Order: sequence, then structure tokens, then C-alpha cells
Amino acid sequence: MRQYLIDEISRLERDNIESWLKRSLKHGPLEGTFWLELPPDLLGPEQKGHDDCGPFYFSVVLEEKELRFEFLVRSATNMHCSCISWATSEQRQFVLDCADRLLTEEMIRA
Repeated sequence: MRQYLIDEISRLERDNIESWLKRSLKHGPLEGTFWLELPPDLLGPEQKGHDDCGPFYFSVVLEEKELRFEFLVRSATNMHCSCISWATSEQRQFVLDCADRLLTEEMIRA
């Protein structure tokens, strides 16, 4: 999986990260999983024209000592469609900006 990984987070940092994720992102289907929704203006060529598959999102997974931001654009309604693809450079930057915002706001040093 292509992803941005933040590891070696302390227990206090994990609690702060979890609080931020719960306030800022939609809960995913599994515990510790959150969805970062892709704004419509950042849809890539694979997602355009696939209105029935939207909204599109990235998975953010919080585990005991690590946080992962995945770079796979996922569909909220369809698991097997050509619109599910790796992030474009603009979409990757969107994910990285979100991660940076979280780290700055919660003063994470990991």
C-alpha cells in the first residue's frame, strides 16, 4: 500500500491524534479507521463522471503506535470500479497537507 506513515507515537500523542480525527474526519467502518473526503475540485480523471461512486475518500488508520494516511482514492459506494485509483500529485498533496495540519495543531513530535 502506498501511504504516509507516522510511527513511534506516544500514548499521549495517540490520544491527541484520536481526538483530532474524531472531530475532523468521518468515522470509517472499522475501529481506528477514518475517512478523509476528497474535495470535488480535486477529483482526478478516474473519478470524474463517476458521480454514483462518490463521495471519494482516503483512509486514515490510527493504531497503537502509528498513524497511516493511505494514498488510494476509494469510493464510498463501489469497491470494484475504475474510479478507485492511486492519488494524483495534487491529491497526495491534499493528504500531506491534512497530515501536517493534524501534527501542527496537536503538537505531535513523533
